[in-house]
Amino acid sequence: MRTSPALRAAALAAAVTVLLPITACSESGNKDGPDGPQSSPLAADAAAASTSGDLASQKLTWKPCPAPSSAQGSGNAPSPLPGGTPWECSFMKAPLDYANPGGKTIELALIRAGARNPDKRIGSLIFNFGGPGASGVATLPAFGTDYDKLRTRYDLVSFDPRGVGRSAGVECETDRQLDARYETDGTPDTSAEVNAFVKDTKTFALACKKNSGQQLPYVGTTNAARDMDLMRQVLGDKKLYYFGISYGTALGGVYANLFPKNIGRSVLDAVVNPTQDYEQSSLGQAKGFQLALDNFTKDCADRGEACRLPGTTAKEVEQGISDLLTGLEKKPIPGLGSRQLTQTLAITGIATALYSKQTWPLLEQGVDEADGGNGALLLALADSLNGRANDGRYDNSMAANTAVNCADTKQRFTADQTKAKLPDFQSASPVFGDYLGWGLMACTGWPVAGAWETPDVSAPGAAPILVIGNTGDPATPYEGSKAMADALGKGVGVQMTYEGQGHGAYNSGNACVQKTVGDYLLNGRIPAAGTVCK
Repeated sequence: MRTSPALRAAALAAAVTVLLPITACSESGNKDGPDGPQSSPLAADAAAASTSGDLASQKLTWKPCPAPSSAQGSGNAPSPLPGGTPWECSFMKAPLDYANPGGKTIELALIRAGARNPDKRIGSLIFNFGGPGASGVATLPAFGTDYDKLRTRYDLVSFDPRGVGRSAGVECETDRQLDARYETDGTPDTSAEVNAFVKDTKTFALACKKNSGQQLPYVGTTNAARDMDLMRQVLGDKKLYYFGISYGTALGGVYANLFPKNIGRSVLDAVVNPTQDYEQSSLGQAKGFQLALDNFTKDCADRGEACRLPGTTAKEVEQGISDLLTGLEKKPIPGLGSRQLTQTLAITGIATALYSKQTWPLLEQGVDEADGGNGALLLALADSLNGRANDGRYDNSMAANTAVNCADTKQRFTADQTKAKLPDFQSASPVFGDYLGWGLMACTGWPVAGAWETPDVSAPGAAPILVIGNTGDPATPYEGSKAMADALGKGVGVQMTYEGQGHGAYNSGNACVQKTVGDYLLNGRIPAAGTVCK
């Protein structure tokens, strides 16, 4: 949320991935545009293409970072790190189409903070914070102090992946159109509501095609992985040192498959399950968010009168939340300004607060206030995840999210197919099931075919990759960490467990997790498989 940068960063860095059916299709048309329309056919064999030698030898010009653009989320220019180290920004040229590496190029936005001990510097530690759609240029400074220990031997580096922020950002609908879009019922019950939902989904896809159609074939994860290898070369590193979070773990896995010999020390935190297709991943998220809500309601009930929500048991607390959502479907309540809190926006707001245990108090307060007829806080939480600033402008995180997901996944669903799958989603989550079930239609009518059912992340011959799962993770359920470690291959994926709450492990502040990750990245000491932090 714009009034809470830490929550905004946490929610966006979390896996916005396939959560939020309406949310997964959003973006503003009033932002810095892409680097001009580019034309080239989709290359199915792009994964086999090589990088242009000229681009690999390009020299970057680093300058003080400006304030984030509206596409990146707006705000102020990043402040120096403790000790005065400044953030520097640059642009790197990359092929639009890796099947034609000598052809047209796009510019990718980069940010860095130099290592504290240059004499002991290992290289550049590249971060991807997830989404897909999160601006690394805007997000890394928000977490800079969290990673400052790693800066003893690394330059901290992140980037806006292609299609995101200032990296030829995808453009779809205007801010006003997006406000109207988010008012569409994301859990349609009647034929009229279903028709409106389907129409809205198709209208959005057409807007994306109109405004960004010539770049949509090239924003998938395979090309982003190739961009990272080009980045590695341009930054002067023989190996890729990498920290991927949420969707960033999928990107890291695809990179490992394409370039196993180039893997240096890499960490995957809040792990996407690479063996699940789009439907299975969405169903897994329904279970994950329900688990997080169950943990929240149990905590509330255990605190007794100290919790503001009615109910003496976890079941009663959850029933109160369900009753609130049922009431909002019939009658929205006042939110912010002239905007109202609808059922769909309330679900979005609740999900946002479940990304971190630190924001559970906001969830408690928001539900309590909404019960009293004030929807401002839940709406602000929803705005945070949807990328809406206080001035009504949207960043492009959710448009990029849709564009990348739909370039990756082959699955497309009709309304009838979606309806048939709803019982499974409702069983997985009484609160989030319908919402995530209807989200299966996010790529319906998309103008670009998807690349895979599931990504190939097998990486024989790669150096060990540390794979961290959080048992209470709502967005990337814990089971994904074992699936990723197994899929990377024997001797490559090393699974580690954090028994905690929220999305991800390192940024929870857990001392055991941070020490273990630091020992690996800084000193090369990989933990034993099965290590557990509590």
